[in-house]
Amino acid sequence: MSRLSSLVSRRSFLSTSSLLLTPALARAEVIRADFPMHEPELVQEMVGVSHGNFARVKELVSRQPALAKVSFDWGFGDWETCIDAASHVGNREIAEFLIANGARPTLFTAAMLGQLDAVKASIAAAPGIQRTKGPHSITLLRHAMAGGPRAQAVVDYLKSIEGADERPAEKPLTPEEVKKLSGNYMFGFNTYSRIEMTATANNQMQFGRPGRFPRGLTHLGSYEFVPIGSEHVRIRFSETGSGMTLTVHDPDVVLTAKKAASS
Repeated sequence: MSRLSSLVSRRSFLSTSSLLLTPALARAEVIRADFPMHEPELVQEMVGVSHGNFARVKELVSRQPALAKVSFDWGFGDWETCIDAASHVGNREIAEFLIANGARPTLFTAAMLGQLDAVKASIAAAPGIQRTKGPHSITLLRHAMAGGPRAQAVVDYLKSIEGADERPAEKPLTPEEVKKLSGNYMFGFNTYSRIEMTATANNQMQFGRPGRFPRGLTHLGSYEFVPIGSEHVRIRFSETGSGMTLTVHDPDVVLTAKKAASS
């Protein structure tokens, strides 16, 4: 083969190879770094709509059946599955659809659906399990109450045993205290490195990050709070001459932030 023919053949091979590789490279450019895990945004939407948007639930599950089983961490380990969402709001229709599509029902699901024998058997097998909280610290009794008349027998049973509706006693805050604690608490040098402390209409404090859902807080007293759904985490505030400081304990201190002067 002449040198010219060799060069032409080599160029043809490289050109053909580039064409063959281009689709694969193009596909690789759109694959997320966390593949094959589901996109967090999609998981969050799926869990969110499982509270009450049946049409969207059916649409998403028909497209990707595994979404019936996903779970999302709303913050501080407050994990919620789709079946959890349907269970604590009492949406029987969505719960039954999710179960039919592979979702794993829980004790909280059984309570909401009025499955008295299942609830009794679970508590008999694991005494004290009735004290376990569901997502967002919602108690077993509250799940049964969400089930309406069809779960009344479960409600009556859970009211007859100790611990099925244990909740921390919340210490009320004055409007002045709410104002003192509210504001932006900085832990870094950019505007995103902050905690946004806000309050609801009934003076319950909320802990949030920019652009994310805030977490409700229960005030235990002395400016110590527990996030809803995260019974082992504590958020504490202290005041010094330089202003307010926020610390997050899980159980060690995992974050310290200072209230911005402009807050």
